[in-house]
This record gives sequence, structure tokens and C-alpha cells, in this order.
Amino acid sequence: MKITFLGTSAGKPTKERGLSAIGVAFEQSNKWYLFDCGEGTQFQLMYSNLRIGKLAAIFITHLHGDHFYGLPGLLASKKMDDALSSLTIYGPKGIRHFLECVLEVSESHLGYDLQIIEYEIDQEFVFDKFVVKVLPLVHSIESVAFYIRENDISDKLDEAKLRSVGLEPSALYGELKRGKSIVHDGEVIEPHQYMLEPIKGSRVMICGDNASAEVLDGYLDDLDLLVHEATYTQDIFDHLKKKVLHSTAKDLAKTAQKHHVKNLIATHISPRYSEHSKYDISILYDELKAYYDGRVFVANDFDEYELKRSEGVIKKL
Repeated sequence: MKITFLGTSAGKPTKERGLSAIGVAFEQSNKWYLFDCGEGTQFQLMYSNLRIGKLAAIFITHLHGDHFYGLPGLLASKKMDDALSSLTIYGPKGIRHFLECVLEVSESHLGYDLQIIEYEIDQEFVFDKFVVKVLPLVHSIESVAFYIRENDISDKLDEAKLRSVGLEPSALYGELKRGKSIVHDGEVIEPHQYMLEPIKGSRVMICGDNASAEVLDGYLDDLDLLVHEATYTQDIFDHLKKKVLHSTAKDLAKTAQKHHVKNLIATHISPRYSEHSKYDISILYDELKAYYDGRVFVANDFDEYELKRSEGVIKKL
């Protein structure tokens, strides 16, 4: 699984960071999926390896502008690029009214099939490579996490064992993968005798704005990857004149540690943390590492990460 961060800022864009948008692609698939679509996502795409014509679906965590104002522009760009494949948008109640209003007022005729699905909490959606479940978070409006369960790989043949009985790679391997018995040198070979143990699919959580990662509780236990906001360091949050329903790096790290989350990527970074500010981004990383001993990253725009089933998360250079 490959995760590309197209926007990592909180609330408003900065010179260094665009607004929330994450691309996810799966092994041996030419499609990809977008999680949130902050303003300017269509622009960010041009500087990434993702192509709008291969976009299969968009998932919106909540209806704050920095997470969905990019939709009208992205939909229009898709048309202008003659990328006319169908597209499905999954969002909270209200997303349909917003998009229908924008498209009607702007007299946009997309020229491709656009399906809008307003999800419910705990609803599941099944795709060819994975399943997504919608989980509730804690924020000033309804906000959700998307819990992604990648399919297990259960059709891997024990090729060494097959070679040991004289059966070299051929079309017969395909028959065995499809669960069909074959005959080789007069002997019947049953598929189950030559299949490797299933390889468990990865479990990933991509979260919208959230004041408490602990609300996800059991879903976090031994999770392969948690992508979650770390909008503030604890000291900055404690001194805010007006408290907001966002997470600190400290709270996020402590929760990830408690639930043995295997890999953690922090995003949705307050604009106050930048190379032009006295608050360097490294203080967010240091606070995460102080309370969490797993593999941790603070995402920047255009960072690409690969989640390998056996090796964990690797940042691509």
C-alpha cells in the first residue's frame, strides 16, 4: 500500500503546506483513492505521481472547508483532462447538497458519471482490494475515521514444493490458484496441498479532525498504521486562549503507545509550525517520540510512504 500526502496543513494553507488530502494506492492496482480534498488539491496533484484519470473514489471525513473545499475544482479538472471514468464520493450528510448546488450554479456539465454516497456511522463499503468502515471521532461537527482492512492474500502457491514433484511454472499454476485440481504425471494434485498460509492484509486508519484518539479504542490495538492529526504540541495547546477540539502530539503518542500501534504518521499541522517560525516542526516530532516508541513520521506535502506487510512503513526518498 502506498500513501501520498498532498496536503498536511491545519485550517489554512501555508507556503510549505497545502490543505488536507491523502492519496492511497494498493499493490497490483492502477486505481487510487483520495481521502479528504482540501482547497487546492487539484493543484497539488500536478506535483505528485498520482493521475486524476486513475482516481476511483473520494472519501471526505467531515464538512470543514479545509477538508472538502477542493472538490469543485478537482471535479472540473477531471473533466478538462478528458478523464471521463466514473467517480464515487463518500461523505457525510450535506455533501450531496453542496456539490449539486455548486455544479448547478456554475453550470458544470462533467461528462462523466458522478455518484455521491452519504455514509452513516459504522457503515462498511467493500472494494476489490479492501474494506472501509466509518468510525466516529470527537470534533465540533461530525467527523469520522476511515478504517481500512486490506484483503488477505490467500492464493500464493508453494512453488518450491511444486517443483519438488516436477511441476515447473505453467498455466497449471493458474488452475491451482483458482482452486481447481490438476493431473501431473498421472497423479492428482489438490490445490490445498500446495498453498502457502494466507498473508494477512494490513489494517490502516485515516482520521479526520479529532480531539481524542482514544475514542477509537479497540480498533487501534496492534494497528499497522495510524494517520492522525497532531495539530499542536501540548505546551501550545495549554496556552491557547480558546480551546479547540484537536489533538496534541503528546495525547496522540500516548494513545498509540497504549494500543501498540505499529506505525504512526502525524498530519494536519498548525501553521505556526514552519521553517519561518520560532516553532520548528521538529518539536512536534520530538514530542511524539517522547511518548511513543514505534516508527513515527510527521508528514510533509508530497511525502510518499509505503506500507509493506512484513516491514512496516518506509518513507520513499
